[in-house]
Amino acid sequence: MSGTCCAAKKTLIFACSGGSNVGQITNDAAKKLDQEGVGSFYCLAGIGARLDGFIANAQGADEVIALDGCSVACAKKALEDCEVPISTYVVATDLGIEKGHHFNIAEAEIVAVCDAAKQASAPS
Repeated sequence: MSGTCCAAKKTLIFACSGGSNVGQITNDAAKKLDQEGVGSFYCLAGIGARLDGFIANAQGADEVIALDGCSVACAKKALEDCEVPISTYVVATDLGIEKGHHFNIAEAEIVAVCDAAKQASAPS
């Protein structure tokens, strides 16, 4: 009997990781979600650079979690441009976190993004 019946779901997490507090909050949230076993933090730069192996791996994921810092939506746009379907989408500024060019990040902000991603990706 094949072992594929019980194979783990492949969940990839992509974060904006931009040059503002909210970009770094999503980066930190992606790391935390990976450490918690929610999915594997994956390289958005490889998607943006249109590297075939990165795109194929992302397209083959069972679930894709995209975390953007703000409404510019860099992660979402990069994934959509490469036809990677997004299962769960969270924007830090939509959670009431104010964007600024500083890196004074509170742990509660990282937890808020993680909680929103876990809640949005939970089975209904």
